[in-house]
Amino acid sequence: MSFLAVLLALIVEQLRPLPQGNPIHEALIDWARWTARNFDAGKEHHAWVVWMVTVFTPALVVWGVFALLHHQSLILALSWNLLILYLTLGFRQFSHYFTDIRDALEQGDEDRARSVLQEWRHLDASELPRTELLRHVIEHALLAAHRHVFGVFFWFVLGSALGLGPVGAVVYRMSDFCARYWAFKIRAETAPVNGALMLRSQAAFAVLDHVPARLTAAGFAVVGNFEEAVDCWRQCAGLWKQSNDGILLSAAAGACGVSLGGADAPSLATGASGGFAMALPGEEVVDGQGSTPGASPTLSHLRSVVGLVWRSMVLWMMLLALLSLANRLG
Repeated sequence: MSFLAVLLALIVEQLRPLPQGNPIHEALIDWARWTARNFDAGKEHHAWVVWMVTVFTPALVVWGVFALLHHQSLILALSWNLLILYLTLGFRQFSHYFTDIRDALEQGDEDRARSVLQEWRHLDASELPRTELLRHVIEHALLAAHRHVFGVFFWFVLGSALGLGPVGAVVYRMSDFCARYWAFKIRAETAPVNGALMLRSQAAFAVLDHVPARLTAAGFAVVGNFEEAVDCWRQCAGLWKQSNDGILLSAAAGACGVSLGGADAPSLATGASGGFAMALPGEEVVDGQGSTPGASPTLSHLRSVVGLVWRSMVLWMMLLALLSLANRLG
């Protein structure tokens, strides 16, 4: 059932992606604001209370509905899994930015490409040279693909294997949302905000993303240049302050033969912008130690990254299909 739910969710999400500023996202913002207002008394240990209420309450609701539907009908349970996966996946929510930037660069319109990148990631791209523009597009696209597709897949499959339905996908995406939302609140709001909320939510997401990031990096290595990907992973992952990001980006750089990282990189957000109106603080992953080996980014590398992501997706779908078949036969 996991394979079928993932496949159908991908197809539906490709045909009818959730628009920016959709009611689900707005409801999550209201929910996070409410939990912080009612459970945060300003103490450091309250940050964990707020995080747990914010993340696990929706997950418990999702699990309760799944358990009820599963008791009634497998078809209803599958439909519920499909709906939750559709809401937690976000492949098309960022891919159109990538496509618009690539099309603009192919047409020689670098100003348009910078404008789209600025709209997507909320960073000042007006002075970025072409090579740096390409590098940032590649890095942001790889991170977004992981957090909106591969990370969700891992936690959904794990949750399904444990009999929890789509709970894993909800926990992962809610944790990612909290890491971004409270960092934004610290930066954007003049009212006092418990700074521990940002630190604890980012620490929690790093733990949840530990295994998925490494599996995604391994997938990039398998479907790309394996030896270069592994070597770059081992030698260059430390160029990024966020270890999960460093492993993923360094493996992808080696798999595609492109140079990523560098001393002049602006902040890389921990996920899609999600409507937040500025780059988030405390998320600068590049520490200026250098770049990975490889050629300077070109338009051909954009196509290579697209192929890398799609081949990796096919790889994990095939593995999931084999696991589902083995489970059926067992």
